[in-house]
Amino acid sequence: MKTVITVVGRDSVGIIAKVSSVCATFGVNILDISQTVISEYFTMIMIGDIDNITIPFTRFVDEMAKLGQENSLEIHAMHEDIFNSMHRI
Repeated sequence: MKTVITVVGRDSVGIIAKVSSVCATFGVNILDISQTVISEYFTMIMIGDIDNITIPFTRFVDEMAKLGQENSLEIHAMHEDIFNSMHRI
C-alpha cells in the first residue's frame, strides 16, 4: 500500500530532509518525489510505500502533521485508498 504526502509552506533549508527522516524512522520507503519552489513557497508531493510501516498509519498521519506544525508547514499524509476514492470520476 502507499501514502500520498503533501507539503506546502514557505521555502527553507531542509524540508525534504526533515520529511524524509520521519518517513525513514517509521519504515516508510519513499518511491517518488515532485517538488518545486514558486517564488518563496515550497510545494511537494511524495509517494511512500507503507507496506513495512512500524506504527499505525493514523499515528504516522499525526506525526507528519506535528512535523508541519513545528516547521510552519502544512503536511498531510493520506492513504492511497482514500486518495483514489476522492479522485475517482
